[in-house]
Amino acid sequence: MILYQPDGSPNVMPLKSKPRTCFLITRLGYPMPKQAIKMRKSITKICQEYDYKVIDAAVEVTGRDFLLKIWRLIASTPISVAISHEEFPLPTIMNIYYELGIARTMGKETMIVKSIQSIHPSDLVRDEYIEFSNNFNAEFSKFLNHVDEQAEYYEIMAEQLEKNPLLSIDYLKRAYLITGDVKLKKRASALLKNAKLKNRARNSVEKLAIKF
Repeated sequence: MILYQPDGSPNVMPLKSKPRTCFLITRLGYPMPKQAIKMRKSITKICQEYDYKVIDAAVEVTGRDFLLKIWRLIASTPISVAISHEEFPLPTIMNIYYELGIARTMGKETMIVKSIQSIHPSDLVRDEYIEFSNNFNAEFSKFLNHVDEQAEYYEIMAEQLEKNPLLSIDYLKRAYLITGDVKLKKRASALLKNAKLKNRARNSVEKLAIKF
C-alpha cells in the first residue's frame, strides 16, 4: 500500500510499528470537560484489560510538523478512537474528524466515542458509534473483540492473495499491528523473497511494506 503524507507526497521512510496500540484522537490540553476526562480514562482502562496501550499526539515531541507527527502515529498503530464531546470547540471537533478520516483512508480499525449530547456529523450518520452511557464498557469491549477477530481475517486474506504480494503484505501488516505476532513479519519477508523482487530499490513500495 502506498501511503501519501499530508502534503500529498508519497511516504518513502520506514514507519516504526506500534502493535497492540490504540491512538486516541481527542482534545489535548486544558480546559478539558470532566466527562471527556472520564471518557478517556474508561477507554484506557478497557484497552489495558485487552493488552492495548493507549497513546495520543502528545506521546512524542519532535519539534517538526505536528500534523505529520499525527499522520505517522496513526500509520504505525492498528486502532484509532475519536472522542467527541459537545463542549469541545468547533476547531477541535474539525481536527478530530479530519484525523479520523486519515485513519480510515489507511484502513485502520476506527471507532467514534461520543457524549450523548455531541452531534454526529451528517456524513457519518450510517457509521456505528458508541455513546458514553451506562453500557459503554460492554459496547467498547465488543469493539475490541471485533478488532481481535479481524486479525484472523487479515491472515486468511494474506494467504489467498499471495499472487498479489503487495496486497498480501499489507494484510499481514494489519494482522501484525493487531496481534504483535512477529511470525507475520517473517511471512511478509518470505513472501517478498519468493516474489523475486529483491532487486527493487531500498525505498520501493514493496521493501518499505515489509518494514513493519
